[in-house]
Amino acid sequence: MARKGSDFSGLSVAIVTPFKDGEIDFAMLRRQVEFQIEAGTHCLCPVGTTGESPTLSHDEHERVIAEVIQYAAGRIKIMPGTGSNSTREALRLTRWAKKQGADAALVVAPYYNKPTQEGFFQHYRALAEDVGLPICVYNIPGRTAKNIEPETFARLDELPNIAMVKEATGSLDQASQILGTTKLSLLSGDDSLTLPLLAIGGEGVVSVVGNIAPGDMLNLLSAFDRGDWLTAQKWHNKLFPLCRDLLGLATNPIPIKAAMAELGRDSGELRLPMTPLDVKQMTALRAALAKYGLLSAIVV
Repeated sequence: MARKGSDFSGLSVAIVTPFKDGEIDFAMLRRQVEFQIEAGTHCLCPVGTTGESPTLSHDEHERVIAEVIQYAAGRIKIMPGTGSNSTREALRLTRWAKKQGADAALVVAPYYNKPTQEGFFQHYRALAEDVGLPICVYNIPGRTAKNIEPETFARLDELPNIAMVKEATGSLDQASQILGTTKLSLLSGDDSLTLPLLAIGGEGVVSVVGNIAPGDMLNLLSAFDRGDWLTAQKWHNKLFPLCRDLLGLATNPIPIKAAMAELGRDSGELRLPMTPLDVKQMTALRAALAKYGLLSAIVV
């Protein structure tokens, strides 16, 4: 039986927000969108963690959503980040996303103020009942400081517009409980856990490494979908060192932006308090890219 958010199965890529001299580089952003469409990616997630949403102004956040939807022109699904630790602000952003033509909204758990489980439920209920848009609940307690418990997901599942969970707790037990007690579609929030989560019933990934290797992540997903688990394992084993050695260098999106700069696809510029990799980290990053074959592919 199809789950509530099965339309968003497959590869979603959390795209970066490119900067040039401190401002958003919309020409580069458009190239990022085209790159993903050409790769065959199923959905784009702008202005999430990878898109440096915490350092964007409200106007910038809204404009990035609008521009990505306009660039995509219906050729790919768009699920922008519209979360906040203020329910009012999350409502404003989610309404904006719907008005611009987004297909869904990726809504991170309210961070810093650490709501109770009832607070989480009421926050998402307010969004689900106000905005007629499929909502993906993004649960990442490592950043938000508090977990949305499986029992709360069971309550959220009763709301028609709550369709998906982006699972980034790192707990297969929690993911299994959500899948066993709800009809929510589960998307991996960690590239390296994509295959394990698929094995227990997940339907895809919101990927960071997909910014530079979307084809390989698509190969993993495709192999799993057709029941070719040995090939899926092969792609997992290929991707895992890249995820570990590159994405583990520093807080996301610092390493992925540096990698994209090395590949000629971004300036690598960040906004404070994000700071660039140091010399030792850059050496490790180049080694990871070269070992994977990405650097040699552009040098030849």
